[in-house]
Amino acid sequence: MLEIVLYVALLTAITPLLGGYIARVFSGEIAIAAVERLTRGCEPQDWKRYARSVLVSSAVFFALLYLILQTQSLHPFNPRGFGSPPWDLAFNTTASFVTNTNWQYYAGETTLSNFSQMAGLTVQNFVSAGVGLAVAIAVIRGFAARSGGALGNFYQDLVRAVVYVLLPLSLVSAAVLIVMGVPQSIDLPVGSQEAIKLLGTNGGGFFNVNSAHPFENPSALSNFFELVLILAIPAALTSTYGRMVGNRRQGWALYAAMLTLFVVAVAVVYVAEGHPTPAMHAAGITGANLEGKEERFGTVGTALFVVVTTAASCGAVNGAMEALSGIGGLVPMAQMQTGEVIFGGVGSGLTTMLMFVLLAVFLCGLMVGRTPELLGKKIGAHEIELTVLGTIGVPLLVLVTTALSLTKWGLVSMSTSGPQGFSEALYAYTSQANNNGSAFAGYTGFVQPANGPAYGIVFANLLGGFTMLLGRFVPLLAVLAIAGSLSHQRVAPAGAGTFQTDSATFVVVLIGVIVLVALLTFVPALLLGPVVQGMTHQLF
Repeated sequence: MLEIVLYVALLTAITPLLGGYIARVFSGEIAIAAVERLTRGCEPQDWKRYARSVLVSSAVFFALLYLILQTQSLHPFNPRGFGSPPWDLAFNTTASFVTNTNWQYYAGETTLSNFSQMAGLTVQNFVSAGVGLAVAIAVIRGFAARSGGALGNFYQDLVRAVVYVLLPLSLVSAAVLIVMGVPQSIDLPVGSQEAIKLLGTNGGGFFNVNSAHPFENPSALSNFFELVLILAIPAALTSTYGRMVGNRRQGWALYAAMLTLFVVAVAVVYVAEGHPTPAMHAAGITGANLEGKEERFGTVGTALFVVVTTAASCGAVNGAMEALSGIGGLVPMAQMQTGEVIFGGVGSGLTTMLMFVLLAVFLCGLMVGRTPELLGKKIGAHEIELTVLGTIGVPLLVLVTTALSLTKWGLVSMSTSGPQGFSEALYAYTSQANNNGSAFAGYTGFVQPANGPAYGIVFANLLGGFTMLLGRFVPLLAVLAIAGSLSHQRVAPAGAGTFQTDSATFVVVLIGVIVLVALLTFVPALLLGPVVQGMTHQLF
């Protein structure tokens, strides 16, 4: 329990420090002349031009990464002589890393060359996180703008995000990890990938077992450090938001809502994993559920990692997620199903949370008969329509793709039946649609038989790839459109009847809206999977 308390205290302490630094970076207070010359002449963009730049740059990086993966046999730094992965697996992997999901059907150490890992995946880890951070800053500008309609320039924001925020933090973090025992060389470039994998809430590991591998996560101390890295930027962005809109209490209100949901999740997983599972009962074993957990981390270290990695859209794991108890596995799934708003990914967590803020303000306005307002701006039908698209679209995507995975084409990917098999499929598409990347084992899109060539499962790879792309860009475009609409409005002074969105009351309302709107959508599906497993002693 002490580890959990220390973690929450440290996260809270660094939030205003890092948040303030990020705010100064994007306000131009922190600048290097040589870097700024790269984007000199870039003009401010409205939301449509900003969104177009996001899509174009993402398409270019998609093509480059796919090309790298499909020409792997020609690469340098390929000591094991790996050939190119199947085209469908390459498509899924490319979509995964471009969308900051890092879903991996393959084992990195047996499939990808070091060149693919470094020039392909690691570079994209920086870019995809940079895109998310840039979009978040643009959205904040839209919410805070007095008038005008410009959200900034995407290319300038992307360069600043990578050069001033992600790169220096990753260099320092990689050095700390190397000191802690993570290897770094041309033959084993783990440290450099590990740092941005965590800081950028990417999650894709160099090794198949991810942060359970001692080369990625050697000790309990490195485990704690990695946990801090995962939530550092998502948490700090709440402070950045408060500073940039001119009301720091707004940022702390968002942080309080996120932290409350986070602490509840940690408590539930910690208690659930501290008790025996049905399989342990059947075997006459008592004590904590240690299946799939590393002894060097124990129940507390693993439970905290499970919650942190799914609160953020990180997906890194330090244990076997499928070995969690029924209720222990329910929590990470439910966290992703909120839309990754419990801190969430770099940038995407804050922007999705802001859509729930708009929804909460709108519902409160309806209840008291006043026109909804946020930061002195009217929330109209157009903004709410876009908000509904951004908040309900992804849950619908999860349910539809999970249903498709249970057809004859999807069953090929499943190795388990019953509630566990359904949970694996539901988790897979919950994770991919919400750009998380963690997985229950058992649902696959790539097979490496011992006595034959490896092959991809086309249906799973294509369905998953398009799911990740839609899950990333539909909410992103919706929230940019909302920011663009709000940026044109003039700020009205607060009156006596203005609903305060920086109060404890609003925090409670916001949490309620998240639970009611996001989580209740999945109750029937959750009942068929993890809840059944958690409320019975029957073995599945």
